Amino acid sequence: MSWNVLWKAVAYVLAVLSLLPTIGYFLHPNPPWNYYLVILPLVAAALAPILALSGGLGVLFGIRVQAWPAAALGLIGAGLSLVVVLQTSGPHRAFDASFPGSVESASRAIPPRRGFGLPRVSEPLFEPDIPFAVVPDTDRTLLCDLWEPGREVERSGVAVVFLHGGAWYLSDKDFGTRPFFRQLASRGHVVMDVAYRLAPEVEMRPMVGDVLRAVAWMKDHAADYGVNPERIVLAGASSGGHLALLAAYSPGDSRLTPPDLMGRDLGVRAVLSLYGPVDLAACYDYWDQERTLGMPPVEIGAPGAAAAEKSMDNAGRLDILLGGHLPEVPESYALLSPINHVHPGAPPTFLYQGKRDVIAPVESAVEMEHRLRSAGVPVVNVLRPWINHAFDLITPTISPAARALTHDVLLFLELTT
Repeated sequence: MSWNVLWKAVAYVLAVLSLLPTIGYFLHPNPPWNYYLVILPLVAAALAPILALSGGLGVLFGIRVQAWPAAALGLIGAGLSLVVVLQTSGPHRAFDASFPGSVESASRAIPPRRGFGLPRVSEPLFEPDIPFAVVPDTDRTLLCDLWEPGREVERSGVAVVFLHGGAWYLSDKDFGTRPFFRQLASRGHVVMDVAYRLAPEVEMRPMVGDVLRAVAWMKDHAADYGVNPERIVLAGASSGGHLALLAAYSPGDSRLTPPDLMGRDLGVRAVLSLYGPVDLAACYDYWDQERTLGMPPVEIGAPGAAAAEKSMDNAGRLDILLGGHLPEVPESYALLSPINHVHPGAPPTFLYQGKRDVIAPVESAVEMEHRLRSAGVPVVNVLRPWINHAFDLITPTISPAARALTHDVLLFLELTT
């Protein structure tokens, strides 16, 4: 094989690699295929700088050996990747309406949105598998991980109680979040990473109770970790974001608060939802949940059910989580939708998701923002183009979108705590 042929092959490979993931941006299949193909745009957004470099090299090599189709493909791939970098990490004005005049000064205290990868930070203290509650009348122990600032970092007094995603059915604490938690700890914040109970062990209401138990534990142990009990923040991603909003908006609501916690101070300073669903009735249609009508029922109440024993077909099934389909139990869908709990006393709220999200309907986030503003609640709603659900879990250390998200989370905490 001649060197010319070899370099042509390299040019084509680099060009195709830069372009292939971006195909996902132009595919809009119906469920369930939209969930299966979401990996393409996720990779394209997370690896945008690498793909832009790959496309640029494809252009150079293509021109060098006169492989003009390779050069053209590389140019398109590099161009699209650069657009993604700019669109997913650029400035926006989502903070200005709720925090006029204070955003610019607060931004100076934290790393900028743009830059290659997450900033290097000191190593935090990490303590795994801390029991924080035993469910009454059972021997079920709930666990969390604690991330504390390194010894050389001054503590801020803020604690972030974080809830993982996974369709209320899968995953666990300490899944893909370590880079993000390191950034939070580097600013002096303590992170409590919570493993709440999942379906089919429980339906959705007891999950809210587990979140409130985590808040109560952190308030009780605040002094042990240098935390101000009045500066506790609830946060979560996907289903965890939904639970964070629900618990933050309804502390003391007898329909959602376990009896053992009634009368406790469970209020939080602020709440953050990363691509969390806010309106379950809207999600029922958006996820085409009618297709589950013929599926067999799933028994709730299997303590310690391992993820390996679960069927992916049941992940996110709202009929399992809420006791029936929307036409059967509309009151459950209403009660467990954060959008229906907005009130003037709700804590400042941070919403963040992609405009191409296949899980959390963007229209619901816009309506949520409108209701919060109407109630006088400070709200930041960031809707980023070109990114999809769970975008921050793919190569977060180099993803422009993940860095921009981290900047905005830190900025929100600076402004509200």
